[in-house]
Amino acid sequence: MAQRAGPGSLLTWFTDRYGAPPDAVWRAPGRVNLIGEHTDYNDGLVLPFAIGRGVTSAAVARTDGVLEMSSRQMPGQATAVDIGALEPGAMTGWAAYAAGAAWALMTAEVKLTGASIGVDSDLPIGAGLSSSAALTCAVMTSLLAASGQEGLARAEIAALAQRAEAEFVGMPCGIMDQSAAMLCEAGTALLLDCRSGETALVPLDPTQAGLQILVIDTGVRHALADGRYAERRQQCADAAAQAGVATLREVTDLHDLTALSDPVLLRRAMHVITENRRVEQAVTLLRAGRLADCGELLTSSHVSLRDNFEVSWPEADIAVNGAVGAGALGARMTGGGFGGCVIALAPEARIEAISGAVATALAEHSGGQPTFLVVSPAAGAAPAR
Repeated sequence: MAQRAGPGSLLTWFTDRYGAPPDAVWRAPGRVNLIGEHTDYNDGLVLPFAIGRGVTSAAVARTDGVLEMSSRQMPGQATAVDIGALEPGAMTGWAAYAAGAAWALMTAEVKLTGASIGVDSDLPIGAGLSSSAALTCAVMTSLLAASGQEGLARAEIAALAQRAEAEFVGMPCGIMDQSAAMLCEAGTALLLDCRSGETALVPLDPTQAGLQILVIDTGVRHALADGRYAERRQQCADAAAQAGVATLREVTDLHDLTALSDPVLLRRAMHVITENRRVEQAVTLLRAGRLADCGELLTSSHVSLRDNFEVSWPEADIAVNGAVGAGALGARMTGGGFGGCVIALAPEARIEAISGAVATALAEHSGGQPTFLVVSPAAGAAPAR
């Protein structure tokens, strides 16, 4: 995984590049979704938590109407645009997320007269840890601070960041990732009801239980804008329509799916319905201090994502099997699928053995070299200095 470049080095780089220090520096975290995958855009339940790694955005206000964007990770892809001429679909690449943040703010009548932005990240791109939402939220909060307009509530910022990704970038994502980046607190997971918008913090302290959450980056990269994510979303909408409901959240009993004659749509719906149940069960266990008992739910979630939603990939299946075989209490793919990371819940004493077993299994499968990171629930977006 990418090595962290701290705020100090970003400040130096930014000042050297733009000739002046930033007016504001904000950092937004990546996230791990403990459970509740592909339920957010079905008005379902999700249970993410923020992690220590993320994206930092430094910004200085301008008055010439120019939005200039640079990334320490992609120095050859700096770009400058007329901030007043931003429109959906006009940009691609990482800068589309940064520009989308400015566009979304202006649609909410936030006055922006231009800015120079520099971003830094220690999140791997395309690994299922929500690097795009972290980027969008970091840029949005730094723009608000640099322009002296910090009156928006965190939930409002999350909603605008989701709009930036969905409408400006063209990535039909739900609200989970942005909510995690803005609303999470250390030592907790965020229960988000994507139908009502209600949130609740649920205690999540692996170390207190003698456990750790291990992120296994399989090294396989995905691009959620490549069509397969959008296809799953459309299949869920089609399944809901055939079942006679607005969204699959309204279906609580598998017997209510008799109208679905298409076996693919049936499998998609089965995943969403059972995954919502798993989130509810996980919340009950966490509130009772029974994190260890969530392991079986994680593995069941992965089986459903693999077989019913068909978004897993071979390396993820190998990592899950290897982790559980080496002593993990449960494991599953996390993120949108087709590449990225697996998470494993395991006793602290088994982390080294699990990492070794998974590394060996993936090397024998494809010569792949996974990377490993133990994560703890962290706080949401905050000033970085």
